Amino acid sequence: MIRTLVWTGLAAVISAQLLTSGAAAASRGCDDPGGFPAWLADFETEARGAGISEATLDRALPQLRYDRGIVQRDRRQGVFNQSFLEFSDRMVAAYRLKTGGQLIEKHAALFARIEAEYGVPGPVIVGFWGLETDFGQNMGDLPVLPSLATLAYDCRRPEMFRGELIDALKIVDRGDLTVDRMIGSWAGELGQMQFLPRHYVDFGVDYDGDGHVDLLRSVPDVLASTANYIRSLGWRGHEPWMLEVHVPAEMPWEEADISIRHPIDYWDRLGVRGARDEPIHGAAEASLLLPMGRNGPAFLVYPNFDIYTEWNKSLVYATTASYFATRLAGAPKVGRGRGTVPPSLSAKDTVELQKRLAARGYEVGDIDGKVGLQTRSAIRKAQLEFGLPADSWPTADLLARLRAGG
Repeated sequence: MIRTLVWTGLAAVISAQLLTSGAAAASRGCDDPGGFPAWLADFETEARGAGISEATLDRALPQLRYDRGIVQRDRRQGVFNQSFLEFSDRMVAAYRLKTGGQLIEKHAALFARIEAEYGVPGPVIVGFWGLETDFGQNMGDLPVLPSLATLAYDCRRPEMFRGELIDALKIVDRGDLTVDRMIGSWAGELGQMQFLPRHYVDFGVDYDGDGHVDLLRSVPDVLASTANYIRSLGWRGHEPWMLEVHVPAEMPWEEADISIRHPIDYWDRLGVRGARDEPIHGAAEASLLLPMGRNGPAFLVYPNFDIYTEWNKSLVYATTASYFATRLAGAPKVGRGRGTVPPSLSAKDTVELQKRLAARGYEVGDIDGKVGLQTRSAIRKAQLEFGLPADSWPTADLLARLRAGG
């Protein structure tokens, strides 16, 4: 059954407190831990107002301390700058495919029950399981309560992590995990699928019926909770998510964007073929995804692919997780594309590219050196402006034209 807790009556008060806390965080500066005791006293009041019991507060409050090491980890997060083939070759390794297949077979009855209830097939769940924690082997080894307290106090995203800390206390309060078992990543993610506390609270399922949602040790809870979360993101049961294809040497490349969907027969008329050069068929609409431009691997992605970009905004991660699921479902290894892929830009050059695109009026999202969906869309539009093949792949040629002013 789904464990559901309803926390009502204080939304307006808590919202006001969050706005106040954010302003206070910004005013004191990022690297000043001197205000943490006062912050903690204010947070304790908020936690009581959110319904956290005195027993939980007595156990948890001594764990809420400032850890400068967590802030340093947050500051030095590297830019994700691998191509799809680089990342997928590393992450969709033979041992992960073998282990994932064995787990699907071992838990076949459980996966069948979960798919019947939530509509999400086993390979999709197991793909995330493998990428997130190596099937539960690497869940993190840090106490999450001090991590969340530090990030909630820090000035970068205090509103977000203050809410996550409240939800972490709810997990303890309802008896799912004890304080000493709240172990996970430095960013506060928990369990075999690395759920943030709010996802643990909102989507956790007690699928083994023991009265607790245990996403660290209970495989039934882990798998059903993941399916529950994926369904909430809009998964459509019994529908595909990805199909590897071959593209022709020439076509209107500007049509290749995950925001653009066409019937399968449209792509067929343009010369798109299956991975073995067979005709493609189907009733659903799909987008053409070229994660490394027109010369690299190509996929048709269906509406179900959207859940992957909701799970993780990195298109490389989303494409890899989706591809991993297709491999677990029986698809062959992806091809290398139809030609030489121009080298990807460095993180430094990507930042410059984003700045120059933004200066020309294109919406790129955050200027962070990461080629996300908004930056890809801006690249495509700039390529059209300069008369280049509009395949959304950032190249030195495009950057040079932007530098020259066009």
